[in-house]
Amino acid sequence: MFDSEMTSHSDDDDQEVDIDEFQDACDTSDISTLPEHMTLDRAMEEAQKAIEYFFNNQFTEARNMMVPYANSSMYHALGNSVFLYLEALLTFDPQNIQAASKALKDSIRVCNRFRKKNTLGESLGKMVVRKNNFDQFTEEEAHAELCYAECLLLKSMLTFIEDETLASFIKAGFKIRSCYNCYKDCQQILFKRDWNSSTTKHHFEGGVMMGIGTFNLMISMLPARIIKLLEFIGFSGNKQLGLDHLQKGYHLEGIRQILCIMTLLGYNLMVLYIVSHSEGDLKICEEILKKQLGKHPNGVWFLFFKGRMEFMRGNLDQAKEWYLKSWRSQNTWPQFHHVCFWELLWLESVRCNWKEALEYSNRLTKESKWSRTIYSYQKAAIMLMMDNISSSDKEIINSLMKDVPKYKQRIAGKSIPMEKFVIKKSERYFNQKQHLILPVFELMYLWNLFKVFKQFNLTDQVYKLLEKTLATLNSSTLKSKYDMDNRALILLLQGAVLRRMQSPLQALECLENAIALQKDIVDDTYLIPYAIVELALIEWDLGNKEKAVLALEDARKNYTGYSMESRLHFRIHTALTEFKPELKNFQDTHL
Repeated sequence: MFDSEMTSHSDDDDQEVDIDEFQDACDTSDISTLPEHMTLDRAMEEAQKAIEYFFNNQFTEARNMMVPYANSSMYHALGNSVFLYLEALLTFDPQNIQAASKALKDSIRVCNRFRKKNTLGESLGKMVVRKNNFDQFTEEEAHAELCYAECLLLKSMLTFIEDETLASFIKAGFKIRSCYNCYKDCQQILFKRDWNSSTTKHHFEGGVMMGIGTFNLMISMLPARIIKLLEFIGFSGNKQLGLDHLQKGYHLEGIRQILCIMTLLGYNLMVLYIVSHSEGDLKICEEILKKQLGKHPNGVWFLFFKGRMEFMRGNLDQAKEWYLKSWRSQNTWPQFHHVCFWELLWLESVRCNWKEALEYSNRLTKESKWSRTIYSYQKAAIMLMMDNISSSDKEIINSLMKDVPKYKQRIAGKSIPMEKFVIKKSERYFNQKQHLILPVFELMYLWNLFKVFKQFNLTDQVYKLLEKTLATLNSSTLKSKYDMDNRALILLLQGAVLRRMQSPLQALECLENAIALQKDIVDDTYLIPYAIVELALIEWDLGNKEKAVLALEDARKNYTGYSMESRLHFRIHTALTEFKPELKNFQDTHL
C-alpha cells in the first residue's frame, strides 16, 4: 500500500534514471516555461481533444495535435509519446519501438525542465530530516512531476521489449522504482498543496488515482515470492486499495479518466480471466462500456472490449458481432485487426469451428509480427483438429511445426513461456510420429478459456470429443512412451470441463486419476500441478475449505521446473489471497 507518510523527493529519482536522462535533467539550455499562448490549461484542453480524436479512431488527427508542441509542452510531449508507445506495443516493429523510445526520452527531458528545482538549502535540509516542501510546488511543477512519473512508467515498460540485456532489465527496474517514488510524491503534493484557486486539480488527482491504483493492483497480483522481494526494496500492493483508487479516478472528469477506464477494462476483462481463477467485475465493465460507446460508437477499443465482455459471458454470437465491428471500424492501425483476429480464432475454436478458426489463424500467421512461433504452432494445431487431413495438409502441418522454433523471441533477456511451451510441443509432434492429442483444447486450457463454457451445448460438444479421444487411446494397439502423458492430459481436460458442467464429483475422479499418473509421465510434468489446482478449486466450491487451501499450498511448494509454471503461480496466488481470509473466518466461527 502507498503510505501517505513516506516521502521521496524527485532529486532522488534522478539518480535512478540512466545517465542520458540525468544529463537531460541538468539541461538548462531550454527555458522552463511554456510559450505564452500555450498555457497549462490550454495544453490540457488540447490533450483532452486529442483523446477524443484517438478514441473516435482519428489517430492521425490526435497525433497531429500533439506534435507541434511536443518539444515545449509536457502534456503535448506525453500525448505524442503515448500514441507512439501504443503503436510500438501493437506492432512489435523495431522501428516503432525505437521511435517510441526516443519520444519518451524527449518527453522526460521536457518534463524535467518544469519539475521543481531545490535550492542548496532545501537539498541540505532534505538530507538531514528527509522532509519535502510539498506545499511549495507550483501548479506547473506538480503537473510536471506527474507527467514525469507517467513517462518513466512507459519507458520502463518499453525497455523490457527494446533490449535483451541484463543491464537493460536492471535499468527498467530502476525506472519503475523511480516512477513509484514519483507517484508517492504526487500523492503528497495532492494532500498538502493548496489547490483552492486551481482549475486543474481534478486532472492531477485523476493521475494520482490512476498511478497509485495501477501499482497497487498489479503488485498485489504477483506471486508471494516476488512480492517479498519487492517489499524488501520498498514496493507493496493492496488489491482493494488499487481498485478503489481506479474507480475514483474513473468518476473524476479529468484527462486521465480514460486511463483509469482502460485499466479497469483491461484488468476485469483480460488480466483476471487469464491469470486468476475468478471472473472479472462485469457490472462495472457494462456501466463503463455503455457510457463510452455512447460517446465513441465506432471506437475500436470500446467495440473490442464489448466483444470481450460478451465472450467472457459465453455469448458467442454477440461477441463475434462486436469483434467484427471493432475490426471493420478503422484501417489506420491494421495491427489492431490482429487483436480481433486473435479473439475470433479462439471464439471459433470454442465452437469447434475449425475451418473458421483456421481463416483467422492464416491471417495472423501472414500479417502479424507479434509471435510467429505461437502463430505457426496454433495454425498447425487447428489443422490437426480437423477430420480427414489430406497429404498436402500434412505437409503444411509438418512445415509449420519445423518453423515453430525458428522465430523464438526473447524479452528482457528471457524466452516467452508460451513460446517455450509450443516449441516443446512441436518437438513432441515429431517424436510422437507426427501426432498430438487435442492440441487446441490444451492451448485453450492454458489460456484459461474454459471459463467461457457457460452454455451446455458447447461444453457437451467438447466433452464428447474428449471421451472419444480417450476411447481411441485405450483401444489403440500402437503403444508409445507418451501414452501416460496423453492420458493425463485428457483426464485433466475432462476434469476441467466437468467442473464447468456442474459435475464436481465426476470432475474430481478424473483429476485424481490424472494425478495418480505422476510417476509415469515422461514429458508433460506441468499436468500434475495444474490438475492439483483444478482439484483445489472444486474442493473449495464443495465447501472443503481446508482441503482446498492445502492442495493449493502443495502445488505451490512441491512442484517446480515445469512448463507454464509462472502462469499457474499467478492463479495459485490469487486463489490463496481470496481463500485464506475466508478459511480463517470460517475456522474462527466454528471453533
